[in-house]
Amino acid sequence: MNKTLLYITVIVIATCGLVYELVVGALASYLLGDSITQFSTVIGGYLFAMGIGSYLSRYIDKGVAQRFVEVELAVALLGGLCAPVLFLTFTLTDLFQVALYGSVIIIGTLVGLEIPLLLRILKDQLKFKDLVSQVLSLDYLGALAASVAFPLLLVPKLGLVRTSLLFGVLNAAVGLWSTWLLAPLLGNPLRLRVKAVMLTVLLMVGFVLGDRLTTFYEDQLYADDVVHASSSPYQRIVLTRGKRGFSLFLNGNLQFASVDEYRYHESLVHPAMVRAGRAEHVLILGGGDGLAAREVLRYPEVRSVTLVDLDPAITGLAMGYGELSKLNENALKDARMRVINADAMQFLMEGDQRYDVVVVDFPDPNNFALGKLYTTGFYKLLKKRVAPDGVAVVQSTSPLFARRSFWCVETTLKAAGFWTQPYHALVPSFGEWGYVLVAHEPPGHHRPLPEGLRFLDMPTLESLTLFPPDMSPLPAEVNRLNNQVLVHYYEEEWRRWN
Repeated sequence: MNKTLLYITVIVIATCGLVYELVVGALASYLLGDSITQFSTVIGGYLFAMGIGSYLSRYIDKGVAQRFVEVELAVALLGGLCAPVLFLTFTLTDLFQVALYGSVIIIGTLVGLEIPLLLRILKDQLKFKDLVSQVLSLDYLGALAASVAFPLLLVPKLGLVRTSLLFGVLNAAVGLWSTWLLAPLLGNPLRLRVKAVMLTVLLMVGFVLGDRLTTFYEDQLYADDVVHASSSPYQRIVLTRGKRGFSLFLNGNLQFASVDEYRYHESLVHPAMVRAGRAEHVLILGGGDGLAAREVLRYPEVRSVTLVDLDPAITGLAMGYGELSKLNENALKDARMRVINADAMQFLMEGDQRYDVVVVDFPDPNNFALGKLYTTGFYKLLKKRVAPDGVAVVQSTSPLFARRSFWCVETTLKAAGFWTQPYHALVPSFGEWGYVLVAHEPPGHHRPLPEGLRFLDMPTLESLTLFPPDMSPLPAEVNRLNNQVLVHYYEEEWRRWN
């Protein structure tokens, strides 16, 4: 028995096992939102199931080698197909969560069987202390390889569907070569080899067709035709086109629709630009699609615009995708623009330049990774980067659909020491949408609006600060990094509308 190949087997099965766990967790967060909850429940359920598998291994008394190969083939089949099956279940049925946690329990149980069975196969080859230390250390090494490769290589290059299918192929290959490694311990290796080969071929065909499977799923999920789809280490990016123009979705969440995005972006940018003492140096946090930058650049006195967006895939799309670059009027290629792909909080921490206007255009706080960008800690960093007579604006979700969440943002900005002025505008694709204008002191300056706006004029701008009773202030806690109460408000409120 070749111990080196068996050790390689340990690394491969450990890597595959963790990849399936990460695939299911990422897929659940893409489709259901709230990545912390999804990853926590998936990982917890998966580890629990592995414990069940380890316990059940005690009842396998005979044919341990054969059972090991059969388990490998079962993991290859179920793990390899988990992403395409879950995507289709979400698209075509109402049983997604049943399928999600069912797959977690079944795959986890099978993965939990692998190492105990392998330890029993190797028990006559090594001393017990060497056996346990070597096998477990290799198991953890495989887990490290999976955790590093998954966000940096697998998801950006292959996507979730092809990643699960690829590792299904690797699991099937483990089952196949194990029929030779363990041949003396197998009663009828030929039958197992035929099963392994057939399964490998099936999964390889699925891998080759993986992009088509993903396209089919997204065509079912989105009402309009998908014209661009890609994955970055941070998110799934989809552009669709229909009768109303084209739309951008990140992880399934609408970011803008070209038919009415001007209402959102004019309302986001111009109230701050006209109230700032100066408007020479502007910072945009988020807004990688270039649409906020387009509005900023309408002011001839603007000398420099720094745009900080985490994902280079988004800023690259904004500069390179024809329809989007046309919509943003090639803003990111303007000589006054500087595009930085970095974490916004890290950017604020590391510099000291102050800006006349800061536009904060982050996605809604639907998970804790985004929620940190709406905390007192972040807003205090922001306050240090706003010039003494400068103004900032924060997109703040809907004061109608997520009323307490909106006022939580305003309360948190006040707690960070800002003067605040909340306002809202109707954006048909989203409904009533809210913003908060902030400054060190109430700004007194009013520069004229630029020409060419489709929604805002001065009377309209002044009316945006009026809130009807169903959007009026509600008491809310301050959103702090250690509690992220805003994320809980947001989930609870938006759940009523979905």
